Amino acid sequence: MRSIYIKEINSFFSSIVGYVAILVFLVACGLFLWVFEDSSILAYGYATMDRYFELAPWLLALLIPAITMRSFADEFKGGTIEWLSTKPLTDFDIIMGKYLACFTLVAFALLPTLIYAYTINNLALIDNKVDFGAIAGSYFGLLFLAGSFTAIGIFCSSLTNNQVVGFLVSLFACYLLYSGFDSLAALPSFAEGIDYYLSMVGMAFHYKSISRGLVDSRDVIYFLSIITLFMALTRFSLNSRTWDTATRD
Repeated sequence: MRSIYIKEINSFFSSIVGYVAILVFLVACGLFLWVFEDSSILAYGYATMDRYFELAPWLLALLIPAITMRSFADEFKGGTIEWLSTKPLTDFDIIMGKYLACFTLVAFALLPTLIYAYTINNLALIDNKVDFGAIAGSYFGLLFLAGSFTAIGIFCSSLTNNQVVGFLVSLFACYLLYSGFDSLAALPSFAEGIDYYLSMVGMAFHYKSISRGLVDSRDVIYFLSIITLFMALTRFSLNSRTWDTATRD
């Protein structure tokens, strides 16, 4: 697993695509939070990072597919997946190595945004300082969300040998699972009460719950279940490809 992890990290930083993806994420965060008037923290008038935590999931749903799209697609396209199968590595080692590498890169992209909390706190009035406890809870929620998006991206990459296809499928899946159920629940055709339970299926419901600063075990279990599900689907996808290859041979 360690060898796969190191290989993925080195591979990411050997390509300009990786740097561009992280740079675009950070620039977009900066523009929305400090420049664009409709979403600017300065225009909002309160020492809070709520705007950032509302925006971050949408940007992560764009960043993470860009990071994960080459995880397995490159291996299939270059034929190196067969080479990996000859090594003393289990499917679990390969999948977890790639997953942890991608998650590390996402965490690395989030790290510079911590300066926003420091900056806002310094700009705030003495009696309106930043609630660092709530911010910590929100970052905790972001990490769970990022972990789920990463698992989805890894799975989508295992379905194709084309990076662009992997990116687009992952992008659609992340947005669908994050906000799709909320949009569905908002339809007037659903009776009162059903819409609430429908929203609970989506990631946005549980992310917002954790972002309030109260870490509920149900939300943690939900995100861990999503991660486990898509990791299992990735393993199934790899086994299916191996079986198809063996059948053709």
